[in-house]
Amino acid sequence: MTFKELNIIEPILRALEEKEYITPTPIQQQAILPALNNRDILGLAQTGTGKTAAFSLPIIQQLYLNKESGKKREIRALILTPTRELAIQINDCLNEYTQYTGIRHCVIFGGVKQNAQVNELKAGIDILVATPGRLLDLMNQRIISLNSVRHFVLDEADRMLDMGFIHDIKRLLPKLPKEKQTLFFSATMPSAIASLSRSILRNPLKVEVTPTSSVIDTIEQYIYFVEKQEKKDLLINVLKKDKKQSVLVFSRTKHGADKIARILCKAGIGSEAIHGNKSQNARQRALSNFKSRKTRVLIATDIAARGIDVDQLELVINYDLPDVPETYVHRIGRTGRAGNNGTALTFCSKEENAMLKDIQKLTGKNLVVSDFSL
Repeated sequence: MTFKELNIIEPILRALEEKEYITPTPIQQQAILPALNNRDILGLAQTGTGKTAAFSLPIIQQLYLNKESGKKREIRALILTPTRELAIQINDCLNEYTQYTGIRHCVIFGGVKQNAQVNELKAGIDILVATPGRLLDLMNQRIISLNSVRHFVLDEADRMLDMGFIHDIKRLLPKLPKEKQTLFFSATMPSAIASLSRSILRNPLKVEVTPTSSVIDTIEQYIYFVEKQEKKDLLINVLKKDKKQSVLVFSRTKHGADKIARILCKAGIGSEAIHGNKSQNARQRALSNFKSRKTRVLIATDIAARGIDVDQLELVINYDLPDVPETYVHRIGRTGRAGNNGTALTFCSKEENAMLKDIQKLTGKNLVVSDFSL
């Protein structure tokens, strides 16, 4: 199936073909046509499955076909996302998709001065990408009105819950028109998110891409059984022995991420940490350095990692095992994208054995035990 067969119109097709986006991913194949027909969507898909295009392309097409010349631009589509990094990434995708449509969009998020964002909003936009805090702030200042919104996307709903944004979302929902299309995406479906989805979706079509099937086949997965206090030495040795160019290391805590970065830098391995306590500028700088391969190793917490989209990332290391088994799949899914091979290494201490069992139960696959020794 091609995007043309999904009835995507010529200006969008032209932009997609320039970027060599020819074949839709499974989530796009399932979601685009129903969304073009104004159907509400409940999408279960992790980052990296192509869901940004799955919700963006139908919205852009509908806005393009329903343009009213001479009328002041108002926000007709709102895309709400939990992190600044992910908001910027979505906005970058919109730059590509809207290239020949005349549709205008902008992104707003906290942690930076609002002036430049306000100027873009006042110039008139069709699509707004936003994080909850900055959106509520600008609404309270009467800079933003959502009265004309016809398409509402709630992306990464489970992360909204993790980050404590559910109350903000519940404050926003009454500000949106009742008559609108809602596209709701989440990688996992805890009870609070399931309840929220039922309250805002009308007769939704459920589309699902099972994360285990999308990553397991293309990623080599290895487990290292190691005492907790020996993990740092193992990490240094692995990174010195394995010369892969780009390595993403996951830490369970912000403090742990900073500590790992200090240990690696002391060992002469170029690294930076990225997490929620870093300033927006520091996070963007670290991410930019990693993407340009100026920094070889990036240490991230799970929340900060949503929005890290690096071409040909070769290696992911789970320094700490995640509390939630689905998070393991999200982590290793950063590598092995677009048909490329990838490698994932997991360091497991005795205290983490129960977490390992949950991961292997979810994926239906026993991790290969590495014989690497210190």
